Amino acid sequence: MLTARLSVLLFVTLLAPAFAAAPRVDASTLTGKVMAGYQGWFNAEGDGAKRGYNHWTKGGAKPAPGNIRIDMWPDLTEFPAAERFPTDLVHADGTSAEVFSSYLRSTVGRHFAWMQEHGIDGVFLQRFINSLARGTSLAANNAVLENVRAGARQHGRVYALMYDLSSLAPGQADVLINDWKKLLHDTRLTSDPAYLRHHGKPLLALWGCGFKSDDKPRPTLDDWRKILAFLKDDKESGGLAIMLGVPSGWRTQTRDTIPDPTLLELVQLADVISPWTPGRYRTPEGATAQGATVWQPDLAWCRERQIDFLPVAFPGFSWHNMKGAPLNAIPRLQGRFFWSQVTAAKRAGADMLYVAMFDEVDEGTAIFKVTNSPPVGPGENVKFATYEGLPSDHYLRLTGLAGKVIRGEQPATDELPFPVPTATIP
Repeated sequence: MLTARLSVLLFVTLLAPAFAAAPRVDASTLTGKVMAGYQGWFNAEGDGAKRGYNHWTKGGAKPAPGNIRIDMWPDLTEFPAAERFPTDLVHADGTSAEVFSSYLRSTVGRHFAWMQEHGIDGVFLQRFINSLARGTSLAANNAVLENVRAGARQHGRVYALMYDLSSLAPGQADVLINDWKKLLHDTRLTSDPAYLRHHGKPLLALWGCGFKSDDKPRPTLDDWRKILAFLKDDKESGGLAIMLGVPSGWRTQTRDTIPDPTLLELVQLADVISPWTPGRYRTPEGATAQGATVWQPDLAWCRERQIDFLPVAFPGFSWHNMKGAPLNAIPRLQGRFFWSQVTAAKRAGADMLYVAMFDEVDEGTAIFKVTNSPPVGPGENVKFATYEGLPSDHYLRLTGLAGKVIRGEQPATDELPFPVPTATIP
Protein backbone atom coordinates (compact mmCIF):
# COMPACT_ATOMS: atom_id res chain seq x y z
CA MET A 1 0.00 0.00 0.00
CA LEU A 2 2.82 2.41 0.92
CA THR A 3 4.59 1.67 -2.36
CA ALA A 4 1.39 2.34 -4.28
CA ARG A 5 0.90 5.68 -2.53
CA LEU A 6 4.48 6.73 -3.22
CA SER A 7 4.02 5.82 -6.89
CA VAL A 8 0.91 7.96 -7.09
CA LEU A 9 2.68 10.85 -5.37
CA LEU A 10 5.58 10.62 -7.80
CA PHE A 11 3.19 10.51 -10.75
CA VAL A 12 1.31 13.60 -9.55
CA THR A 13 4.58 15.43 -8.92
CA LEU A 14 5.80 14.73 -12.44
CA LEU A 15 2.54 15.97 -13.92
CA ALA A 16 2.39 19.15 -11.80
CA PRO A 17 2.21 22.30 -13.92
CA ALA A 18 5.48 24.01 -14.73
CA PHE A 19 4.47 27.17 -12.91
CA ALA A 20 4.59 25.36 -9.55
CA ALA A 21 8.38 25.64 -9.58
CA ALA A 22 8.60 29.12 -11.09
CA PRO A 23 10.78 31.57 -9.13
CA ARG A 24 9.21 34.37 -7.10
CA VAL A 25 9.22 37.79 -8.69
CA ASP A 26 11.64 40.30 -7.15
CA ALA A 27 9.48 42.77 -5.22
CA SER A 28 12.24 45.35 -4.71
CA THR A 29 11.78 47.34 -7.95
CA LEU A 30 9.40 48.20 -10.78
CA THR A 31 12.33 48.31 -13.21
CA GLY A 32 12.25 45.39 -15.62
CA LYS A 33 8.65 44.54 -14.78
CA VAL A 34 5.53 44.16 -16.88
CA MET A 35 2.55 44.83 -14.65
CA ALA A 36 -1.10 44.40 -15.64
CA GLY A 37 -4.01 46.42 -14.33
CA TYR A 38 -6.44 44.30 -12.29
CA GLN A 39 -9.98 45.60 -11.94
CA GLY A 40 -11.36 42.88 -9.66
CA TRP A 41 -14.82 44.49 -9.80
CA PHE A 42 -16.94 41.53 -10.96
CA ASN A 43 -19.64 40.09 -8.72
CA ALA A 44 -22.49 37.62 -9.09
CA GLU A 45 -25.66 36.89 -7.18
CA GLY A 46 -24.85 34.41 -4.43
CA ASP A 47 -21.13 35.19 -4.12
CA GLY A 48 -21.59 36.75 -0.67
CA ALA A 49 -20.86 40.35 -1.67
CA LYS A 50 -24.55 41.37 -2.00
CA ARG A 51 -23.86 43.39 -5.15
CA GLY A 52 -25.74 41.34 -7.71
CA TYR A 53 -24.03 40.89 -11.07
CA ASN A 54 -21.90 44.01 -10.65
CA HIS A 55 -20.13 45.05 -13.86
CA TRP A 56 -21.50 42.19 -15.92
CA THR A 57 -24.77 44.01 -16.55
CA LYS A 58 -26.43 47.39 -16.40
CA GLY A 59 -27.81 47.74 -12.88
CA GLY A 60 -26.39 44.45 -11.61
CA ALA A 61 -29.35 42.33 -12.78
CA LYS A 62 -28.89 38.72 -13.88
CA PRO A 63 -27.23 38.71 -17.32
CA ALA A 64 -29.78 38.41 -20.12
CA PRO A 65 -30.34 39.72 -23.65
CA GLY A 66 -30.67 43.49 -23.40
CA ASN A 67 -28.70 44.23 -20.21
CA ILE A 68 -25.12 43.09 -20.96
CA ARG A 69 -22.39 45.72 -20.54
CA ILE A 70 -19.31 43.62 -21.37
CA ASP A 71 -17.83 43.01 -24.82
CA MET A 72 -15.90 39.78 -24.17
CA TRP A 73 -16.96 36.59 -22.43
CA PRO A 74 -14.55 34.89 -19.99
CA ASP A 75 -13.35 31.37 -20.68
CA LEU A 76 -14.44 29.34 -17.65
CA THR A 77 -13.20 25.97 -18.92
CA GLU A 78 -10.90 25.55 -15.92
CA PHE A 79 -13.41 26.78 -13.33
CA PRO A 80 -15.18 24.30 -11.03
CA ALA A 81 -18.94 24.51 -10.51
CA ALA A 82 -18.49 26.41 -7.23
CA GLU A 83 -16.86 29.32 -9.10
CA ARG A 84 -19.50 29.60 -11.84
CA PHE A 85 -22.65 31.70 -11.67
CA PRO A 86 -25.68 31.32 -13.96
CA THR A 87 -27.02 33.75 -16.53
CA ASP A 88 -30.04 33.79 -18.85
CA LEU A 89 -27.77 33.61 -21.89
CA VAL A 90 -26.79 30.51 -23.86
CA HIS A 91 -23.92 29.48 -26.07
CA ALA A 92 -24.42 28.32 -29.66
CA ASP A 93 -24.35 24.67 -28.52
CA GLY A 94 -27.26 25.32 -26.16
CA THR A 95 -25.27 25.25 -22.91
CA SER A 96 -25.91 27.90 -20.28
CA ALA A 97 -23.47 30.83 -20.25
CA GLU A 98 -21.86 31.46 -16.87
CA VAL A 99 -19.70 34.15 -15.25
CA PHE A 100 -17.25 34.40 -12.33
CA SER A 101 -16.92 36.61 -9.28
CA SER A 102 -13.76 38.45 -8.19
CA TYR A 103 -15.11 38.17 -4.64
CA LEU A 104 -14.08 34.50 -4.53
CA ARG A 105 -10.51 33.99 -3.40
CA SER A 106 -10.13 30.80 -5.42
CA THR A 107 -11.04 32.65 -8.63
CA VAL A 108 -8.52 35.44 -8.04
CA GLY A 109 -5.97 32.79 -7.12
CA ARG A 110 -6.62 31.11 -10.46
CA HIS A 111 -5.87 34.38 -12.23
CA PHE A 112 -2.56 34.64 -10.38
CA ALA A 113 -1.76 31.05 -11.32
CA TRP A 114 -2.17 32.08 -14.97
CA MET A 115 0.21 34.99 -14.38
CA GLN A 116 2.76 32.66 -12.83
CA GLU A 117 2.41 30.12 -15.61
CA HIS A 118 3.01 32.74 -18.30
CA GLY A 119 5.70 34.79 -16.55
CA ILE A 120 3.65 37.94 -15.88
CA ASP A 121 5.21 39.82 -12.98
CA GLY A 122 2.11 41.07 -11.18
CA VAL A 123 -0.68 43.64 -11.06
CA PHE A 124 -1.71 47.12 -10.07
CA LEU A 125 -4.97 46.50 -8.22
CA GLN A 126 -7.48 49.24 -9.00
CA ARG A 127 -9.18 51.02 -6.08
CA PHE A 128 -11.83 53.44 -7.32
CA ILE A 129 -12.27 56.42 -5.04
CA ASN A 130 -15.98 56.81 -5.84
CA SER A 131 -16.75 53.31 -4.56
CA LEU A 132 -15.31 53.73 -1.07
CA ALA A 133 -18.24 55.64 0.44
CA ARG A 134 -20.72 52.75 0.03
CA GLY A 135 -20.65 49.94 2.58
CA THR A 136 -21.04 46.91 0.33
CA SER A 137 -18.75 48.40 -2.30
CA LEU A 138 -16.03 49.21 0.21
CA ALA A 139 -16.29 45.73 1.71
CA ALA A 140 -15.98 44.18 -1.75
CA ASN A 141 -12.93 46.33 -2.55
CA ASN A 142 -11.27 45.25 0.67
CA ALA A 143 -12.12 41.57 0.10
CA VAL A 144 -10.65 41.62 -3.42
CA LEU A 145 -7.52 43.29 -2.05
CA GLU A 146 -7.10 40.38 0.36
CA ASN A 147 -7.72 37.95 -2.50
CA VAL A 148 -4.99 39.63 -4.53
CA ARG A 149 -2.58 39.54 -1.60
CA ALA A 150 -3.20 35.82 -1.13
CA GLY A 151 -2.88 35.11 -4.86
CA ALA A 152 0.38 37.04 -5.14
CA ARG A 153 1.92 35.24 -2.15
CA GLN A 154 0.77 31.82 -3.30
CA HIS A 155 2.02 32.21 -6.86
CA GLY A 156 5.15 34.31 -6.35
CA ARG A 157 3.82 37.46 -8.05
CA VAL A 158 3.92 41.09 -6.88
CA TYR A 159 1.20 43.70 -6.58
CA ALA A 160 0.73 47.36 -5.78
CA LEU A 161 -2.37 49.42 -5.11
CA MET A 162 -3.57 51.92 -7.70
CA TYR A 163 -6.10 54.57 -6.66
CA ASP A 164 -8.25 55.84 -9.52
CA LEU A 165 -8.98 59.45 -8.53
CA SER A 166 -10.65 60.50 -11.76
CA SER A 167 -14.03 60.88 -10.00
CA LEU A 168 -12.79 62.53 -6.80
CA ALA A 169 -14.76 65.72 -6.25
CA PRO A 170 -12.78 68.97 -5.95
CA GLY A 171 -11.77 69.72 -2.38
CA GLN A 172 -12.06 66.09 -1.26
CA ALA A 173 -8.39 65.15 -0.99
CA ASP A 174 -8.96 63.92 2.56
CA VAL A 175 -11.15 61.09 1.23
CA LEU A 176 -8.06 59.51 -0.29
CA ILE A 177 -5.80 60.36 2.63
CA ASN A 178 -8.20 58.92 5.20
CA ASP A 179 -8.80 55.75 3.22
CA TRP A 180 -5.07 55.17 2.88
CA LYS A 181 -4.51 55.76 6.59
CA LYS A 182 -7.20 53.27 7.56
CA LEU A 183 -6.13 50.72 4.98
CA LEU A 184 -2.53 50.87 6.12
CA HIS A 185 -3.53 50.63 9.78
CA ASP A 186 -5.90 47.70 9.22
CA THR A 187 -3.80 45.64 6.79
CA ARG A 188 -0.13 46.66 7.19
CA LEU A 189 -0.21 46.47 3.42
CA THR A 190 3.25 47.84 2.69
CA SER A 191 4.89 45.30 5.01
CA ASP A 192 3.69 42.45 2.81
CA PRO A 193 6.72 40.74 1.15
CA ALA A 194 4.72 40.56 -2.10
CA TYR A 195 3.95 44.28 -2.13
CA LEU A 196 6.01 46.01 -4.83
CA ARG A 197 8.64 48.52 -3.80
CA HIS A 198 10.64 50.98 -5.88
CA HIS A 199 13.77 52.92 -4.94
CA GLY A 200 13.59 51.38 -1.49
CA LYS A 201 10.00 52.45 -0.73
CA PRO A 202 6.55 50.88 -1.14
CA LEU A 203 5.07 51.90 -4.50
CA LEU A 204 1.60 53.47 -4.55
CA ALA A 205 -0.03 54.38 -7.86
CA LEU A 206 -2.35 57.38 -8.22
CA TRP A 207 -4.24 57.65 -11.49
CA GLY A 208 -6.01 60.63 -13.06
CA CYS A 209 -3.76 63.66 -12.52
CA GLY A 210 -4.07 66.49 -15.04
CA PHE A 211 -6.88 65.26 -17.26
CA LYS A 212 -9.26 67.73 -18.82
CA SER A 213 -12.67 67.84 -17.16
CA ASP A 214 -15.45 66.21 -19.15
CA ASP A 215 -18.54 64.71 -17.57
CA LYS A 216 -16.72 63.75 -14.37
CA PRO A 217 -15.82 65.79 -11.31
CA ARG A 218 -12.05 65.87 -11.04
CA PRO A 219 -9.70 66.89 -8.24
CA THR A 220 -7.93 70.22 -8.65
CA LEU A 221 -4.17 70.50 -8.91
CA ASP A 222 -4.23 71.87 -5.35
CA ASP A 223 -5.93 68.63 -4.27
CA TRP A 224 -3.23 66.65 -6.01
CA ARG A 225 -0.51 68.69 -4.33
CA LYS A 226 -2.03 67.99 -0.91
CA ILE A 227 -2.31 64.26 -1.62
CA LEU A 228 1.23 63.97 -2.98
CA ALA A 229 2.74 65.95 -0.11
CA PHE A 230 1.04 63.72 2.46
CA LEU A 231 1.91 60.39 0.82
CA LYS A 232 5.51 61.24 0.07
CA ASP A 233 6.05 61.94 3.76
CA ASP A 234 3.57 59.46 5.25
CA LYS A 235 4.96 58.62 8.69
CA GLU A 236 3.19 55.29 9.15
CA SER A 237 4.48 53.81 5.87
CA GLY A 238 7.86 55.49 6.18
CA GLY A 239 7.27 57.39 2.95
CA LEU A 240 6.12 56.09 -0.41
CA ALA A 241 7.33 55.94 -3.98
CA ILE A 242 4.54 57.37 -6.15
CA MET A 243 3.53 56.29 -9.64
CA LEU A 244 1.42 59.04 -11.19
CA GLY A 245 -1.02 58.20 -13.99
CA VAL A 246 -1.27 61.21 -16.28
CA PRO A 247 -2.81 62.07 -19.69
CA SER A 248 -0.99 61.18 -22.89
CA GLY A 249 -0.26 64.86 -23.60
CA TRP A 250 1.05 65.68 -20.12
CA ARG A 251 4.47 67.01 -21.18
CA THR A 252 3.26 69.28 -23.99
CA GLN A 253 -0.05 70.01 -22.23
CA THR A 254 -2.02 69.16 -25.35
CA ARG A 255 -4.84 66.81 -26.35
CA ASP A 256 -6.37 65.30 -23.17
CA THR A 257 -4.38 67.45 -20.72
CA ILE A 258 -5.28 70.62 -18.83
CA PRO A 259 -3.08 73.51 -20.04
CA ASP A 260 -1.61 74.52 -16.70
CA PRO A 261 2.16 74.79 -16.07
CA THR A 262 1.52 73.78 -12.45
CA LEU A 263 1.01 70.25 -13.72
CA LEU A 264 4.66 70.00 -14.76
CA GLU A 265 5.66 71.06 -11.26
CA LEU A 266 3.44 68.41 -9.68
CA VAL A 267 4.59 65.50 -11.82
CA GLN A 268 8.13 66.13 -10.62
CA LEU A 269 6.98 65.04 -7.16
CA ALA A 270 6.39 61.56 -8.59
CA ASP A 271 8.92 58.74 -8.79
CA VAL A 272 7.27 57.20 -11.86
CA ILE A 273 5.16 58.86 -14.58
CA SER A 274 2.73 56.74 -16.59
CA PRO A 275 0.87 58.41 -19.50
CA TRP A 276 -2.52 56.87 -20.35
CA THR A 277 -2.69 55.88 -24.02
CA PRO A 278 -5.64 53.48 -24.58
CA GLY A 279 -7.65 54.99 -27.42
CA ARG A 280 -4.95 57.52 -28.33
CA TYR A 281 -3.82 55.46 -31.33
CA ARG A 282 -5.64 52.70 -33.19
CA THR A 283 -3.17 50.87 -35.42
CA PRO A 284 0.34 49.37 -35.23
CA GLU A 285 1.57 52.31 -37.27
CA GLY A 286 0.00 54.72 -34.77
CA ALA A 287 1.68 52.88 -31.90
CA THR A 288 5.05 53.06 -33.64
CA ALA A 289 4.60 56.80 -34.14
CA GLN A 290 3.61 57.21 -30.49
CA GLY A 291 6.81 55.54 -29.39
CA ALA A 292 9.06 57.61 -31.64
CA THR A 293 7.46 61.04 -31.38
CA VAL A 294 5.86 61.04 -27.92
CA TRP A 295 7.28 58.36 -25.61
CA GLN A 296 10.90 58.98 -26.58
CA PRO A 297 10.88 62.72 -25.73
CA ASP A 298 8.68 62.00 -22.68
CA LEU A 299 11.27 59.54 -21.44
CA ALA A 300 14.14 61.95 -22.09
CA TRP A 301 12.32 64.65 -20.06
CA CYS A 302 11.86 62.18 -17.20
CA ARG A 303 15.46 60.97 -17.21
CA GLU A 304 16.76 64.53 -17.02
CA ARG A 305 14.83 64.80 -13.74
CA GLN A 306 15.59 61.27 -12.49
CA ILE A 307 11.98 60.13 -12.84
CA ASP A 308 11.09 56.70 -14.19
CA PHE A 309 8.77 56.31 -17.17
CA LEU A 310 6.06 53.63 -17.43
CA PRO A 311 4.32 53.49 -20.83
CA VAL A 312 0.96 51.75 -21.23
CA ALA A 313 0.18 49.06 -23.81
CA PHE A 314 -3.31 47.70 -24.50
CA PRO A 315 -4.41 44.81 -26.75
CA GLY A 316 -7.44 46.41 -28.42
CA PHE A 317 -10.68 48.15 -27.51
CA SER A 318 -14.42 47.50 -27.75
CA TRP A 319 -17.43 48.82 -25.81
CA HIS A 320 -20.31 47.94 -28.09
CA ASN A 321 -22.60 46.57 -25.37
CA MET A 322 -21.83 49.38 -22.95
CA LYS A 323 -21.98 52.36 -25.31
CA GLY A 324 -23.51 51.13 -28.56
CA ALA A 325 -20.24 51.75 -30.41
CA PRO A 326 -19.00 49.45 -33.19
CA LEU A 327 -17.72 46.07 -32.03
CA ASN A 328 -13.90 45.83 -32.04
CA ALA A 329 -13.50 49.58 -32.45
CA ILE A 330 -9.71 49.13 -32.14
CA PRO A 331 -8.95 45.71 -33.69
CA ARG A 332 -6.50 43.35 -32.01
CA LEU A 333 -5.11 41.97 -35.28
CA GLN A 334 -4.21 38.62 -33.67
CA GLY A 335 -1.96 40.41 -31.20
CA ARG A 336 -0.06 42.52 -33.71
CA PHE A 337 -1.51 45.75 -32.34
CA PHE A 338 -0.44 44.88 -28.79
CA TRP A 339 2.99 43.69 -29.84
CA SER A 340 3.62 46.86 -31.85
CA GLN A 341 3.28 48.81 -28.59
CA VAL A 342 5.67 46.52 -26.73
CA THR A 343 8.23 47.03 -29.48
CA ALA A 344 7.62 50.79 -29.61
CA ALA A 345 8.06 51.11 -25.84
CA LYS A 346 11.34 49.20 -25.85
CA ARG A 347 12.72 51.14 -28.82
CA ALA A 348 11.81 54.38 -27.08
CA GLY A 349 14.02 53.28 -24.18
CA ALA A 350 11.44 52.02 -21.67
CA ASP A 351 12.57 49.54 -19.03
CA MET A 352 9.10 48.87 -17.55
CA LEU A 353 5.60 48.46 -18.98
CA TYR A 354 2.00 48.67 -17.78
CA VAL A 355 -0.54 46.47 -19.59
CA ALA A 356 -4.16 47.62 -19.54
CA MET A 357 -5.88 45.39 -18.47
CA PHE A 358 -5.83 41.84 -17.11
CA ASP A 359 -9.58 41.33 -16.64
CA GLU A 360 -11.22 44.30 -18.37
CA VAL A 361 -13.90 42.66 -20.51
CA ASP A 362 -16.09 45.77 -20.13
CA GLU A 363 -14.07 47.72 -22.69
CA GLY A 364 -12.55 44.75 -24.46
CA THR A 365 -8.99 45.27 -23.21
CA ALA A 366 -8.64 41.96 -21.33
CA ILE A 367 -5.56 39.75 -21.65
CA PHE A 368 -6.86 36.86 -19.51
CA LYS A 369 -8.63 33.81 -20.90
CA VAL A 370 -11.59 34.76 -23.11
CA THR A 371 -13.75 32.36 -25.08
CA ASN A 372 -14.13 32.29 -28.85
CA SER A 373 -17.63 30.85 -28.37
CA PRO A 374 -19.49 33.57 -26.45
CA PRO A 375 -23.26 33.58 -25.89
CA VAL A 376 -25.53 34.07 -28.86
CA GLY A 377 -29.03 35.45 -29.07
CA PRO A 378 -31.36 38.05 -30.52
CA GLY A 379 -30.55 41.73 -30.70
CA GLU A 380 -27.48 43.90 -30.84
CA ASN A 381 -26.78 43.40 -27.13
CA VAL A 382 -25.82 39.77 -27.57
CA LYS A 383 -22.75 40.38 -29.68
CA PHE A 384 -19.23 39.85 -28.39
CA ALA A 385 -15.63 40.28 -29.49
CA THR A 386 -13.39 37.20 -29.35
CA TYR A 387 -9.73 36.29 -29.63
CA GLU A 388 -10.22 35.64 -33.36
CA GLY A 389 -10.11 31.87 -32.86
CA LEU A 390 -6.70 32.04 -31.15
CA PRO A 391 -6.00 30.06 -27.96
CA SER A 392 -7.52 31.66 -24.86
CA ASP A 393 -4.05 32.18 -23.34
CA HIS A 394 -2.72 34.01 -26.42
CA TYR A 395 -2.46 37.41 -24.72
CA LEU A 396 -1.14 35.93 -21.49
CA ARG A 397 1.70 34.45 -23.53
CA LEU A 398 2.34 37.73 -25.32
CA THR A 399 2.38 39.67 -22.04
CA GLY A 400 4.86 37.25 -20.49
CA LEU A 401 7.11 37.58 -23.51
CA ALA A 402 6.75 41.36 -23.37
CA GLY A 403 8.59 41.15 -20.06
CA LYS A 404 11.50 39.42 -21.76
CA VAL A 405 11.64 42.21 -24.36
CA ILE A 406 11.51 44.95 -21.74
CA ARG A 407 14.32 43.29 -19.76
CA GLY A 408 16.43 42.82 -22.89
CA GLU A 409 16.23 39.02 -22.73
CA GLN A 410 14.59 38.89 -26.15
CA PRO A 411 14.91 41.30 -29.11
CA ALA A 412 12.20 43.83 -29.94
CA THR A 413 10.87 42.65 -33.28
CA ASP A 414 8.04 43.82 -35.52
CA GLU A 415 6.82 40.25 -35.96
CA LEU A 416 4.96 38.37 -33.23
CA PRO A 417 7.33 36.30 -31.07
CA PHE A 418 5.65 32.99 -31.97
CA PRO A 419 3.66 31.68 -34.96
CA VAL A 420 -0.06 32.40 -35.02
CA PRO A 421 -2.44 29.68 -36.29
CA THR A 422 -3.90 30.49 -39.68
CA ALA A 423 -7.34 28.98 -38.97
CA THR A 424 -8.78 31.92 -37.06
CA ILE A 425 -12.17 33.56 -36.86
CA PRO A 426 -12.27 36.94 -38.67
